[in-house]
Amino acid sequence: MNAVINPKPTVLFLCTHNAGRSQMALGYFNHLAGDHGVGWSGGSEPANEINPAAVAVMAEVGIDIAREFPKPWTDEIVRAADVVVTMGCGDTCPYFPGKRYENWDLPDPAGQGIDAVRPIRDEIEARVRRLLADLGIEPALH
Repeated sequence: MNAVINPKPTVLFLCTHNAGRSQMALGYFNHLAGDHGVGWSGGSEPANEINPAAVAVMAEVGIDIAREFPKPWTDEIVRAADVVVTMGCGDTCPYFPGKRYENWDLPDPAGQGIDAVRPIRDEIEARVRRLLADLGIEPALH
């Protein structure tokens, strides 16, 4: 009998503009999960660029999200995800029965300065670490 190998969990982070919260969460997920998980992000109304304050505060902790860009989510991406984490997209966030959903109620960093975005970043890190633990992924040491 062949053992069933559990594939890498796939996590999709969604927010309205895919420019701040979801990008920071994806940055932390990719940084901490390494090769043990697959992360994606998207937005219901993608912005034109990543929030510069989000890029700056992530750079402070050694995570470069400057090359990322806001993307729309698609039904196919949502269906392919094992976990869908929503952050402030309300009724515009997709819902498909049978998916694991988490709603992270976090302030929107849009238009905020770096000092206001740091605590949002830190809360996102804590939540990503809890999610990794729930998924049985040991965070990379950094």
